Amino acid sequence: MLTIDEARGEVRIERPDGSCGTYAMDTPEAFEAVSAAWLRCGWDVKYAYCFTWLGRPVIQLPEDLLRLQEVFWRVQPDVVIETGIAHGGSLIFYAGLFAALGRGRVLGVDVAIRPHNRCAIEAHPLAPRITLIEGSSTDSATLAAVRAQIAPAERVLVVLDSNHTRAHVRAELDAYAPLVTPGSYVVVCDGIMARLAGAPRSAADWTWNNPLGAVEDFLAANPDFVAEEPDFPFNEGRVRARVTYSPRGFLRRVGGAA
Repeated sequence: MLTIDEARGEVRIERPDGSCGTYAMDTPEAFEAVSAAWLRCGWDVKYAYCFTWLGRPVIQLPEDLLRLQEVFWRVQPDVVIETGIAHGGSLIFYAGLFAALGRGRVLGVDVAIRPHNRCAIEAHPLAPRITLIEGSSTDSATLAAVRAQIAPAERVLVVLDSNHTRAHVRAELDAYAPLVTPGSYVVVCDGIMARLAGAPRSAADWTWNNPLGAVEDFLAANPDFVAEEPDFPFNEGRVRARVTYSPRGFLRRVGGAA
């Protein structure tokens, strides 16, 4: 339970384990407590479902998009692979970043691309930088189609945002992590599911059946990757952590060869 006392400038949090804490409102601890409550409330009211990027719906938190942009700039990829297309807003987002650089392209993979979404994406001014690949992200034919689009020397960044079950995300990690360039990332979306069991539009098994479980399984078996929160390239404030739907979602490749 979270209590905000604006008159006293304090935030009090009572946790399920019985512990509690009271923090001055100008502290990072207070910001993190309020942010956790805001993320849960935002999930309940479907806050992420009210944004567009250059005309296409993009079901992402604005901060998550900006943090992805920061990592994009740091890595300077030639190719972004995204599993899970939905309305195509995030494909347009990456294509726009590539257009600003004057190079690069996006590969979007989805088991079923709805005709109206395909038409809208293909009619978009940034469509020349986007390749749509329809099929299960872990199917061998789909993977072959993805690999065929990548030249040997290109830098690759991967974003996994399709089916979020533990088994499927683990299968995607096994399939797409080898394509990631050393120093680049595979980004696993929606790890917040682990905290949302019991919330609207959730399931009881989300306590274990979630992307974070897949991340832990993958990291235990793949020493070439580490969970690494990218540093904020600019931070004159006191915020220490992202406000995100994808906690522990940035996995950087530190060894091996793509």
